[in-house]
Amino acid sequence: MHIHLSLQAGSIYEQIEYQIRAQIYSGELKPGEMLPSIRTLAKELTIGIITAKRAYDDLIAEGMLYSVPGKGVFVAERREEELIQGKLEKLKEKLSSAKKFADENGISPEQFQKIFWEISEENHERS
Repeated sequence: MHIHLSLQAGSIYEQIEYQIRAQIYSGELKPGEMLPSIRTLAKELTIGIITAKRAYDDLIAEGMLYSVPGKGVFVAERREEELIQGKLEKLKEKLSSAKKFADENGISPEQFQKIFWEISEENHERS
């Protein structure tokens, strides 16, 4: 598991949650895989134990992780449709952020759509 923190990217626990979620969706973290303990994670990232615990607790509440007392925290089994739905939710968040940027910078909905389709076409031609 690789976590990179940035002081400019929002709260630390949200960055940890986002990156763990992304690694689960991408398949980098597999179902049943054990994550570092809260203390180990806190030490590796030089953050407080409470911050690490909050990130894990939120992901456990979402069903992304599960805890086995005395053993550790593990990646939960996810059905394929749940993974796809999660990826679509993340895409929606990213597009919402891009749309907010467009609105704040006077970019029309038509221009936004045109840029989206240009990017889609460029990526399709590369693959």
